Amino acid sequence: PQTKRTYGKYGMIREEYLKNHRKAFWNRLILHAELVPHLNEIDRIARERLESILPALMKSAGVTEDLKQKDQLKWVGLANDCKAQAEEMIFDEIIFS
Repeated sequence: PQTKRTYGKYGMIREEYLKNHRKAFWNRLILHAELVPHLNEIDRIARERLESILPALMKSAGVTEDLKQKDQLKWVGLANDCKAQAEEMIFDEIIFS
């Protein structure tokens, strides 16, 4: 039975990484019909990790609702910086490991 593909951005990035840098592992996953479940799981874990670390990063950077009301441009810039930092952590910890 085929597993339904539910992965998104992080699963697709992981798939590209495996294809280009871990070819033997990628082929083993395909041969054993484990690629889609693996990518679904990686995507789920990465999204959960993002949801857990992003609020703390935003708080430490001063990204608050008050700042959003006062200076939306600064808020967006800081929020984007925090998301980029969180994604770098996710890439190192989960995607490229």
